[in-house]
Parts: sequence; C-alpha cells; structure tokens
Amino acid sequence: MNACLKETGNRGTVKEFSGFNAGRDADAVRKAIKGLGTDEDSLIDILTQRSNSQRQLIAQEYLAACGKELKDDLKSDLSGNFEHLMVSLILPPALFDAKQLKKAMKGTGTSENILIEIMASRTNKQLKDVGDVFYPVYSKSLGDNISSETSGDFRKALLFLANARRDESAKVDEHLAKRDAEILYNAGEKKWGTDEDKFIEVLCLRSFPQLRRTFDEYNNTFDKTIEESIKSEMSGHFEDLLIAIVKCATNTPAYFAEKLHKAIKGAGTDEYTLTRIMVSRAEIDLLDIRAEYKKLAGESLYSAIKSDTSGDYGAALLKLCGGDD
Repeated sequence: MNACLKETGNRGTVKEFSGFNAGRDADAVRKAIKGLGTDEDSLIDILTQRSNSQRQLIAQEYLAACGKELKDDLKSDLSGNFEHLMVSLILPPALFDAKQLKKAMKGTGTSENILIEIMASRTNKQLKDVGDVFYPVYSKSLGDNISSETSGDFRKALLFLANARRDESAKVDEHLAKRDAEILYNAGEKKWGTDEDKFIEVLCLRSFPQLRRTFDEYNNTFDKTIEESIKSEMSGHFEDLLIAIVKCATNTPAYFAEKLHKAIKGAGTDEYTLTRIMVSRAEIDLLDIRAEYKKLAGESLYSAIKSDTSGDYGAALLKLCGGDD
C-alpha cells in the first residue's frame, strides 16, 4: 500500500500544527471576522498554517460557537481571489476536488484542462474519496457526470480513471514493461489508424513506476518517446489527457510545476489554477513542486508568486508556499 506514499511522500509545506487547539483557533477566527473590519493577517496565519484535518476541526468548533458555517461567514466577509482561497482551504480535499470537477463540467463547454489535471494526478484513494462525496452533494455520480459531459475516447479514459483501478504496487515487472511497450507501439505507430483502447488500458491501469519502465523500454526499443508517439497518433482532449498521465507517471511534481508556471507566466495570471494547485498539493508534494519549478523557470516559485500576485491573496499564497528556494 505504501507505494503510493512513496510516490508523493509527505513532501508538503503545510504540516500538522503542534500545540493545536481547535477551540482557541475558532475563537481567533471569529474575532478576525467579526471585529471592526476583518483582520486578514490573523485569518491567513491560522488557515494557511494548519493541516486540512485541523482546519476541519476549527470549522466544527466555529459552527458550534457561532451557529453558522465558517465558509459562509468567510464568503460574506471576504471577496475575490482571497475569498476563493480561504474558502478552498477549509473544504475537505475530496470535496474540494469534487467541486472543481463539477465546476469544470457545468454550463456551456467543459473546462477539460481541470478535468484532466485532477483525474490524471490523483491516487486511487483520492479518486474513490471524490466519488464518495460527489453523489451526496450533486445527486449524480461522478461517472454519470463524466458520461453526460464528455464523449469518445476522452470519456472512455476518464471513466477508466474514475473507477480508480490503477495498480499501486511499487513492484516493477520487466517482462510486462517490454510487452506493454510492444503493445503501445503496435497499437499506434505500427498500424494504420490507432487502437486507442490499448493506450487507455495501459496508461490508466499500470502503476506509475511500471509506466516509467515501459516508457524507457519504448524509447530504447523504438527510438521514440511515448509522448512523441501520442502526439503524432492522437488529437484533442484525449491526447491532452494521455500526455498528462505520462507526465504524472514520469514526475508528478514536475507536471504541477509546469502548470503553475503557465498559470503565473501566461498572459495574465490564472488565479483559479494557481489557487487549485497550491491548495491541493500543500500537504502532499509542494516542496518537490518548488524544486521542479526552480529547475524549470530559473526562479523560485516563491518569488514568482510574489511578483505576480498582491494583497491578502498574495500573502496567503506565500504562506502556503512555505519559503523561498
């Protein structure tokens, strides 16, 4: 089971706060919100420096003391990106992902990039947890939602992932890697037309360590990277999803570093993506993402956030970031 822990490890910037007292924190949060004008600094100090499970306890204590949901009071008291960040921090991770996915599939057009990012990067347990909270909140299962909002091979691959059946053992089978590399080559480069199902099966069911071995095998045997083959054989959102799986299997923190770099350095900052990644990875692998960001961008994630965001929103993100590299 610990293969999946090895994959990410506890490489977060946010840890359990020692000497934690939920009642005391809830009281401080209440004072910060209810005082004359909001004390944003206190809110930031508390909500960015407690683990998610501790934030859940603060929200419970807050509800018991005030008779109101903390998230509702934050919504009515704050605004803009800062509000979105603070509210995101007090949602349980599975509910946070479920809300992102639902939002991505709502209304006209689907935000495929959000769907792809979450479905490609989460562990089986995370995906199962998302599935468990999705139906009670939206009266429709995650699978049904995906089915009605997507189509074709893209839908088929997403449903495979939603089933959370990826092997998560750390064992690598050399024989299987050779066979899978052969299968992928025969399903793509070698034939006229592509057998997409074979790509879906291998990329959505094999463990990340196993896939890394298969990609090496593919490269060595056919003198082409799996990414190059996918790009020449596939198109559209299906191609994007497979490439995201390849990147996550190869190096998940590097995948997120690249996404953060695009969110920060693109035309105008994409605060929605910035918030989503900082919140969802803060307790998993944000330290590794920071290291990959520096390699990729030549500057620290901290200084990139500092120069690209401002005010309370920027201050809170820097606290989550946890330091300069």
